[in-house]
Amino acid sequence: MEHLRNLTEDRPTFVTHLECGATGERYEADVLHGLSAAGKPLLVKYDLDGIAGALDKETLAKRPPDLWRYREFLPVRKTENIVSLVEEMTPIVPIDATAAETGSSSLLVKDEGRLPTGSFKARGLCMAVSMAKELGKTRIAMPTNGNAGAALAAYGSRAGLESYVFCPADTPEVNVREIALQGAKVWRVNGLINDCGRIVGEGKEAMDWFDISTLKEPYRIEGKKTMGLELAEQMGWETPDVIFYPTGGGTGLIGMWKAFNELREMGWITGDLPRMVAVQAEGCAPIVKAWQDGVDHADLWEDASTIASGIRVPVAIGDFLILGAVRESNGFAIAVPDDEIQDAQERIAANDGLLMGPEGAATYAGYKAALEQGLVDPGERALLFNCGTGLKYPMPPADQAINKDLPIDWDEIGSA
Repeated sequence: MEHLRNLTEDRPTFVTHLECGATGERYEADVLHGLSAAGKPLLVKYDLDGIAGALDKETLAKRPPDLWRYREFLPVRKTENIVSLVEEMTPIVPIDATAAETGSSSLLVKDEGRLPTGSFKARGLCMAVSMAKELGKTRIAMPTNGNAGAALAAYGSRAGLESYVFCPADTPEVNVREIALQGAKVWRVNGLINDCGRIVGEGKEAMDWFDISTLKEPYRIEGKKTMGLELAEQMGWETPDVIFYPTGGGTGLIGMWKAFNELREMGWITGDLPRMVAVQAEGCAPIVKAWQDGVDHADLWEDASTIASGIRVPVAIGDFLILGAVRESNGFAIAVPDDEIQDAQERIAANDGLLMGPEGAATYAGYKAALEQGLVDPGERALLFNCGTGLKYPMPPADQAINKDLPIDWDEIGSA
């Protein structure tokens, strides 16, 4: 952690205030807040001129390659409150063989599965837990479909806080055990993530915990924002033409769009920003339906079901922010069936050796569908987000065996 202390010691952050994402009402920074008075997410606002005056690209390039290199863009004021498991920059991986099948000239994957706890949830949760520590909270709680709870447990333990996690009963077993092993108290709930979120909300007064549910506090967005900052820097302060993002609660899509706009306002990036594409599963596609219907809010999706559990979010409190980013960027929302998600996962693994989680694989299924519908051009530079390692999910059986005591049929092996 020495480099963190040296990075911005005795330098304040550039946070000016919080702002309601719906009404623009201002709220004081450095005070514990949940939702705004309008019941909508709060966004952290910064003195961007101040950041531009204090930091340049050359200085940034010399810093260690981790999330906290963007310290000036983030809300934690005191370095001692940073809770880190070393969130290193994640690679951008070309998938050329898979791209060739579609006739695409450029197809890239930003592999967030390399982060601590194996998913991009590390970005948002390290920030939210750091802010919980800074604001003096000793208990934190959240609902989860799996990976977010694992990140909360890890960072909560790292910070010495009590963590409480509630997950749907059919959450992947590896996630539930991971949450428990990393020190959180975890319960399975006979419902979906919105039911778990209701339990967390109902317990706030009795348990005095900081509700870190998606977008019910301001700071997970700021952690996820680093995906956009990092992507722009990795691409030479340019951006892809189009980004396909697996969308449940939508924190990452909102955060990236916020990052791109902050960078453009500072003059660090110029030209068109990427078109943002929200990818959902056909079995749970409230954002897609709202986008198709031309409305700003998405109705609760009944009987939500998909193999991509991380995007099985029947209702998103930040729906209007997701839809706003999609529309402002001239993007779109698209839904794909589970069989195409599974095929995408298997195809990319076999073609390019990259094991994506089903949520990440959904972005390739969405990309293929968008090509077929003429929504993207194969010559555009497209980037897919793999939000978590495929190692956490069930894999197809591989049952072939050899009896060492019998003659081996090499022809059979060759044709297997």
